Order: sequence, then C-alpha cells, then structure tokens
Amino acid sequence: MGFWLMKSNNKIALGTVQFGLAYGIANVSGQVTLDHAANILKQANKWGVDTLDTAIGYGHSESVLGQLGVGQWKIISKLPAAPEGCKDIANWVASQISQSLSLLNVDHLYGLLLHRPEQLLGQNGLVLYEALQQAKEVGLVDKIGISVYGPPELEQLTDTYEFDLVQAPLNILDRRLMESGWAGRLQKGGVEVHTRSTFLQGLLLMPAIQRPEKFRHWEAVWSIWGKWLERTGLNPLQACLRYACNLPEIDRIIVGVDSQVQLDQIALNPGDSLDSLPEFGCLIDSRLINPALRKNRIVYVVSKN
Repeated sequence: MGFWLMKSNNKIALGTVQFGLAYGIANVSGQVTLDHAANILKQANKWGVDTLDTAIGYGHSESVLGQLGVGQWKIISKLPAAPEGCKDIANWVASQISQSLSLLNVDHLYGLLLHRPEQLLGQNGLVLYEALQQAKEVGLVDKIGISVYGPPELEQLTDTYEFDLVQAPLNILDRRLMESGWAGRLQKGGVEVHTRSTFLQGLLLMPAIQRPEKFRHWEAVWSIWGKWLERTGLNPLQACLRYACNLPEIDRIIVGVDSQVQLDQIALNPGDSLDSLPEFGCLIDSRLINPALRKNRIVYVVSKN
C-alpha cells in the first residue's frame, strides 16, 4: 500500500457501535459477530488506523472490544447522561469509568467524552467537570472532552470549561464546524478535533430511490449534490471522504463499518483534495443536518457489493 494511503488512513478512527448493537437501516445481518469484529480490527490495524470510538451507550461494544484485546489502540469512550436526581456525581463518574475500563480490559482511556454535555450547564455541572479532571489527574484518562451536535453548544460550553478533545458532526453538506471558524479556534487552542457523520447518517451515499420519503422535502439539495458528483466524476463515498480527510484542522474522522469489505472501500478512497465544493446556498436547514431533530435516525452501511 502506498505511503499516502497510510498517511490518510491514520486520520480515520473506527466507530464501534456496530460491535454492540444491530445498528443501521441497511444492516440486514444484525450486530457484528465477535469473529467479524476481530477481523475488522485486524484489517483496520493493517490500514494504519489507530483509534477506536465507543461509548457506554453502545450496547455490548465495550465488552466485545475487551474480549478481542485492544490495549494497543487509542480508545475513546463516552459517558451517558448522569441519572436524574443523582446525589453523588463524582462517585457516579468514577464508577462508570471503572466499569468501562473493566469491560475494555485496559488500564486507561485515551479520551473520555460527555455524550450529554449540556449537563455541564446544570447545577451539577462544575462537579461533573471536576470528576472528569480528577480521572485525568490520576491517569485513568489522557484527554477529556465533549461530543456536540454543533457550534452553538461550543459557544455555551467553552466560555466556562476547557477541553482536550471535541467531537462534532462534519460533512460536505454540514460544514458548520469549518465555516463558523470553530475547527480552527479549537485547533489553535490545542484541542484535538474529531468529526462524525461523514456521510450524514448515510443520506449522502444513498441513491435517490433508497432515500426515505421524508427527506424528499430537500429535493433541491439532492439535485445539486447529484449534478456536482456528475460534473466532478466522483462517487459519493470518494467525495465525502476527500472533503473530511483533507481538512488540516481535523485530527480524526470517525466511520463505522460492519465488514472488512466496507472498511477496505473507505480506506482505499481518501486521497486527493477536492478542487471545488457543491454550493447549496440557503437550502440547508437544521432538520436536515441535525439527527437529534429527527424522530428516526438514518444510518447507511456501505454496500458489500
């Protein structure tokens, strides 16, 4: 494999939600089996991938990773929302971290993020943050941070708290992290930036005939996208990966797969930068780019063909 491939793939982080849940509307095989998960990890290692993204809320993902042995990987996990009425936030955080380390069979995490960072703005926010800092100080976690839906959350949270790592959505349709200047600001401040939703839950990869009915409201967007792809000669997977992988402000892009074939398709595509980007003007709105505003999340699994 060429050097440029290894260099590009080092920017890819492997999302592992499929290891713990039957995840994705195109997933007809259910949760990834233990053997398949082992093969995916082995292949990812060969491609130069060194980071795994998981979460306590991803079903059995942490347990599966622990069974496979992931001590050589950089592992990022996420805390769920603290239970309502929890009287000892610090003890709850410590117990959640202890459980994750036990399941993963590792002695520390590379990163620990809050899956519901808005809790930092509540009455227990400072205690929650201090508990994360304590985990970092004693060596259980290298970096602490947050997983957000977009720049507005960063505006609120970074005024009060400092983070080592931020995860946010970014794709060729949703460029808010770049256009707002937040990606550059975070990088300049020494914050590691990871992005997800590279394929917008698969919508950017879906042929029109497969796109759910409720997304036809944005037919003008899909028309611009399709015509731009025809003009550039790129397929959707190539375009999405080239956009994300060639942004210098981004440290890792998280992608999930449920087979080695899918991983190979992704790993072989990052490469040259894009000469142009599709212009969507004012056609983009929050209902399209923010999955939290949808009743049903849409997830696309790369074709096995």
